[in-house]
Amino acid sequence: MEGMHENLFLRALVSPFRGLVGKISPVLYVKLQYRYLTHRKLNLRNPVRYTEKLQHLRLYEYPNSTLVKKAASRLGGREYVEECGYGSNLIPLLGVYPSFEEIDFSALPSAFVLKCNHASGFNAIVFDKNIIDKADLARKFHHYLATDYGKKTVEPHYIGMKRLIEAEPLLLEKGHLPTEYKIHCFNGKAKNLYVVRGRGKDIRYDQLYIDWSPFDESQFNGWRKGDVPPVRPENFPEMVEMAETLAKPFPFVRVDLYSIDGKVYFSELTFTPAKGTLVFDGDEADFIQGAWLKMPNAK
Repeated sequence: MEGMHENLFLRALVSPFRGLVGKISPVLYVKLQYRYLTHRKLNLRNPVRYTEKLQHLRLYEYPNSTLVKKAASRLGGREYVEECGYGSNLIPLLGVYPSFEEIDFSALPSAFVLKCNHASGFNAIVFDKNIIDKADLARKFHHYLATDYGKKTVEPHYIGMKRLIEAEPLLLEKGHLPTEYKIHCFNGKAKNLYVVRGRGKDIRYDQLYIDWSPFDESQFNGWRKGDVPPVRPENFPEMVEMAETLAKPFPFVRVDLYSIDGKVYFSELTFTPAKGTLVFDGDEADFIQGAWLKMPNAK
């Protein structure tokens, strides 16, 4: 197992200059980031690896796609899913707020999720609104809304999104956060996925081919797999069909879904997972997935 091993001293040394480099030259920033995390030189002229092709999409194709920039946002993604005929698979929207101060907590249920429209991971899960620290939550979302996520991560397709907070009801599965199914689609075809279980307690990730056979080589960044294999949902064919429909216009996208009590729910679309800087347990996984991703415009 190779895993991801960062030089923390070097990270601390260069951290103050990362924003400046990313602003002056996104290409140089991405090359340096790729080299630092994967210990390989990035081939952008003739990308072969999956991670190299993701960097090409990150820098050259997705920032110029109006549809990607729309679908990558929370609200735009919801609109796109509805346009594709899957409005009934959206988690209900409880409210949209330009600022934290405009959230009417009295109108929200006891449990809910707050998510920022313009970023991935800028969210908060509230299990009981009666015991939350609103001051701490406010500080968190003030920081989120003040952050240009696309410039911070050098993922230009996020730049320019409206900075809003949306509220959704908290979905639970037998009293716990639900299992997530993250389906990777290459040129509109679902090829593999990973299943996330135990979020919030003992999180585990299981990598699978789309036929549900193990794809352990594609485990990345030191993540741990489950002690027992995940159970394939009965409605998994429906999930794959939905993922492929949503993915049809894009060279690559990861479609994140839930299956709760037999119903499929849409979570989000992710176009550059982990910014493309994945370090696989088996290096062959980078080439296997790279071969799946056809990119005629990559040269």
